[in-house]
Amino acid sequence: MSEWEVHAVKYAERNGRVRGDSFIFDDNHDAPHAMDYFIWVLRQGDRAILVDTGYDGEEAARRGRPIGMDPREALAPLGIAPEAVEQVIVTHLHYDHAGGLHLFPNATLHLQTAEMAYATGPCMCHDALRMPCTAGHVCEAVRRLHAGRLRFHEGDGEVADGVIVHWIGGHSRGLQCVRVRTQAGWLVLASDAAHYYGNVFKRKPFPIVVDLQNMLDGFARLEALASSRGLIVPGHDPLVRRLFPQGPAAHIVRRDAGPQDEALLTEILS
Repeated sequence: MSEWEVHAVKYAERNGRVRGDSFIFDDNHDAPHAMDYFIWVLRQGDRAILVDTGYDGEEAARRGRPIGMDPREALAPLGIAPEAVEQVIVTHLHYDHAGGLHLFPNATLHLQTAEMAYATGPCMCHDALRMPCTAGHVCEAVRRLHAGRLRFHEGDGEVADGVIVHWIGGHSRGLQCVRVRTQAGWLVLASDAAHYYGNVFKRKPFPIVVDLQNMLDGFARLEALASSRGLIVPGHDPLVRRLFPQGPAAHIVRRDAGPQDEALLTEILS
């Protein structure tokens, strides 16, 4: 059975946020609460699969949300050339996860059928649901479909031996997490099924939500999929960079060996 390396590549951050931006139910809603933005890389020898793509400088300027580095630059320390990427798992079509699809022009995309229907259907008539999406990113996914380079999954689906996607929903209709076989066991990249450890472990939903029940049910699903609770990796939590060891550059952490700071992990899980 194959095992994969898992790298979290930070390309942006947002400060000036508060806990009320991250949790629907929180007594300390005015306290500062920063957010990190990641791309994830799964590696096995010379093979690499991307999980999400981040967003580029043009989108950063449009939204007034600067990035620390272009996603292509962020991936460079791992020796990944954008044109050589053959597969990208798109957890969902929000701008910060699908905003760089065009940067990897030769990749086949892996997407839940429900997510394409969501991003191109009646839900987008509502400003609050449309806000995290950008039409050009969705159109790029459609172009990839018509070029024969998009693979749909419905529920659970195998991308490669030891790499499985699972539908969660909640944050968006077709949100999927990624279960990866590693040396530490089955690791789950939650993406936005849990932006923060506090979402999943404290059962506090994130405010951007299309189906609250699916989001809440999804927290238990993440725990069932991972070999241990410490192998659930949230999509935007800065604590990830403290919990896992640094990779080949300061903005990269490696996750497949499992958490390294046991005291912090105990605090997170309590």
